[in-house]
Amino acid sequence: MSSVPAKPTAGKAGRIDFAGSPRPTLGVEWEFALIDAGTRDLSNEAAAVIADVGESPHVHKELLRNTVEVVTGICDTVDEAMVDLRSTLRGAREIVRERGMELFCAGTHPFASWSAQKLTDAPRYAELIKRTQWWGRQMLIWGVHVHVGVSSAHKVMPIISSLLNQYPHLLALSASSPFWAGEDTGYASNRAMMFQQLPTAGLPFQFQTWRQFERFVHDQKKTGIIDHINEIRWDIRPSPHLGTVEVRVFDGVSNLRELSALVALTHCLVVDLDRRLDAGEQLPVMPPWHVQENKWRAARYGLDAIIILDADSNERLVTEDLDDLLTRLQPVAESLHCADELAAVADIPRRGASYQRQHRVAEESGGDLRAVVDSLVGELDI
Repeated sequence: MSSVPAKPTAGKAGRIDFAGSPRPTLGVEWEFALIDAGTRDLSNEAAAVIADVGESPHVHKELLRNTVEVVTGICDTVDEAMVDLRSTLRGAREIVRERGMELFCAGTHPFASWSAQKLTDAPRYAELIKRTQWWGRQMLIWGVHVHVGVSSAHKVMPIISSLLNQYPHLLALSASSPFWAGEDTGYASNRAMMFQQLPTAGLPFQFQTWRQFERFVHDQKKTGIIDHINEIRWDIRPSPHLGTVEVRVFDGVSNLRELSALVALTHCLVVDLDRRLDAGEQLPVMPPWHVQENKWRAARYGLDAIIILDADSNERLVTEDLDDLLTRLQPVAESLHCADELAAVADIPRRGASYQRQHRVAEESGGDLRAVVDSLVGELDI
């Protein structure tokens, strides 16, 4: 799964072809920062690392030269995707360490300064910064993207709109960006708040038909907001040429165990909605103002967020609702061969989400944020 999708084929009258997946395939994109082993600060050496890795469909450059992205091929199960990632990461980490660095993944770096970071040399990145200026240069953030194959275009927008009901669960579980430029932000996920400042990022519009999405893309191109469809950087978006729904909610994840759990949850959620459409069900949605509030609550409070459940404005603690969600999805997980991985989602609140673990390390080390970096580096279990 490339982070730089090819421009999808447009048919007549602004039509966008959706490739469609004959089965609910998986693809994972995992962004890593490069950390200087001595200073624990960011290192702008991604180009050298990628050159040493050699041409590979599994290791990509990103906006900043401190970042490498590790990408799977097209997989059928969570276990297959994790094996794929582990294989790539072992070789990449060896190269990184030979250069005096470590791989690091969280939503943000605890103390790095954005002004010290260098931009990857590519026209599309230069244009992004030219347009977005200060906010674009602030994008010192890392995340995980999960693709799930969907069979036809008419299912895509209903799935995306309904999946927003579980947005706070996904963000709270992965929240790993409490610190920014050496300060405690008071947010579990400051990354979520930062990324939505880009003009085409944030929550998707809750379209119900593919034609509505096609008209939106036409308007975006006609008014010069985007040149290519991949410049729509929604938290959950269609990936037409891959035939997938791409879930981009997650903060950076530091270890494979939690990643496999979150990928399993995503796989099950999308497939469950897909199957409910096949059964003739109208999928539940919430008003956009509830979805927006839930995003903020999850970003601010993480696993302590009280979220809005439905259009009737009922509320519940996110971890209590998560327990029922995991129970409901268990049969789906068994059919997708990821029951153990889905069950491991419940371990995240028991162990503490990454933002909570980072706070503990900072407190125990007297506020030394280098110790927080070390703890995150040490969690990469490959």
